[in-house]
Amino acid sequence: MDYSWVVLSLIAAFTLATSDALTKKALASSNEYIVAWLRLVFSLPLLFIIFLFIPVPELDKDFYTAFLLALPLEILSIVMYIRALRISPLSLTLPFLALTPVFLIFISYLILGEKVSLLGGTGILLIASGSYTLNIHKIRKGIFEPFKAIMKEKGSILMIGVALIYSVTSSLGKMAIEHSSPLFFGITYFTALTFLFTPFALYKGREGMGGSWGRQGLPHALLLPGIFYSMMVVSHMVAMSLTKVAYVISVKRISLIIGVIYGYLFFRERDIKERLFGAILMFIGFVMIVTAS
Repeated sequence: MDYSWVVLSLIAAFTLATSDALTKKALASSNEYIVAWLRLVFSLPLLFIIFLFIPVPELDKDFYTAFLLALPLEILSIVMYIRALRISPLSLTLPFLALTPVFLIFISYLILGEKVSLLGGTGILLIASGSYTLNIHKIRKGIFEPFKAIMKEKGSILMIGVALIYSVTSSLGKMAIEHSSPLFFGITYFTALTFLFTPFALYKGREGMGGSWGRQGLPHALLLPGIFYSMMVVSHMVAMSLTKVAYVISVKRISLIIGVIYGYLFFRERDIKERLFGAILMFIGFVMIVTAS
């Protein structure tokens, strides 16, 4: 049994968590749209270098259909994600990203015809549950407080929409990979994404584009996050080509556990013990998915 997809998914999780942690430092005093855009920009040089050494595959109608359908959805998800974080508390929005692997059980079947086994599906649900509990450590009113807040917190509704969009774009990405190649799709997709997001990011972040962002060293601060993000793109896309989408995205959620460790080590976040239960659930789910694959 080839478990190379597991290694690649874990690499994607590590590089994403590292990029997120480094990006968090830049976000402390900077416009979130500019930060999101610069991370994409600085991911491109390494991707372009890789592009020089890969063959260009034959492209068909299915590739272009998946590519063109996914791009506007990806832009929409970025905008919704940033707005959700701006208007609502993190503890009432981030937990809903746990729904993406759950949605994928159904969405990947509808788009790709992929079926997960009972064991794999149970593992996905455990990882989703662990992901959910990792993000509610600050809530004192109960584990279902994010769901109770849906009607009064617009950010919660937006984040549910983001989770759903992620499940669709991941499935469309897998379709595009099947009709091209992992690296070709990943590089061209994120290049197009950066290009399309640029005018929107510059417009929304225009107030933060003065001399202050240069003096704060924002471009320099996001160079390393961009490099790690490009490594995530490569490992993620290759992993997607090797197994079911729902499995890759679920294992990639291990990035949340790595993020908790980074928070403890570098941001002095002292709630790591409260998140231990979620981490254990995610680990059990991870083992079940690997066993089922």
